[in-house]
Amino acid sequence: MPLELWLAFVAASAVLLVLPGQTILTVISYSLAQGRRAQLPLVAVVALGDSTALLLSLVGLGALLATSAFWFTAVKVVGGLYLLYLGAKQLRAGVSAAPLPSAPSAPGSHWRLFLKTYLVTALNPKGIVFFVAFLPQFLNVAHPLRQQLWVLAGTFVALTTVNSALYAPFAGAARSLLASPGALRRFNLTGGSLLCGAGVWALLARRAA
Repeated sequence: MPLELWLAFVAASAVLLVLPGQTILTVISYSLAQGRRAQLPLVAVVALGDSTALLLSLVGLGALLATSAFWFTAVKVVGGLYLLYLGAKQLRAGVSAAPLPSAPSAPGSHWRLFLKTYLVTALNPKGIVFFVAFLPQFLNVAHPLRQQLWVLAGTFVALTTVNSALYAPFAGAARSLLASPGALRRFNLTGGSLLCGAGVWALLARRAA
């Protein structure tokens, strides 16, 4: 795939990953509850969970996109509209200063903790739908689509692993920051603006194609 398109995907993914979501809240909560010895396994479980979610997203998606120009365009349009919806929802949360969803309480057993983290990351239907909407926006129809999807998926897993690895050791500071209404407002407004921008870019790019 074109280098500039891949770099755009890296930049967009990195910014979106920094914004705290359910997975990051889980990593912060469990890191604080279990200490340093649980941090590396947690990062590994998050990487495995994101890999599973991406695999579920890619099953059938590559074949569908390669079927015809109609389905390729349809997926990009619906994905762009979905990104706009997510952006508007997050902007409303920023304006109303809505709190982040609470992280689940950490179970006593390490195995149960890792299993819950995996399930939160891998089987979140919102995350799977997001991947289906987000990944096709960075595909170039002039190149093989399946290879591009796998490149994007691998890149995203690498980025989310680095992101979790950076959040885990600084869980205390991250929780203090997220407890600030002002910080939450900025996170939501920034994330909403980025998602809306991605949705508009997707729709305009489709028209220009």
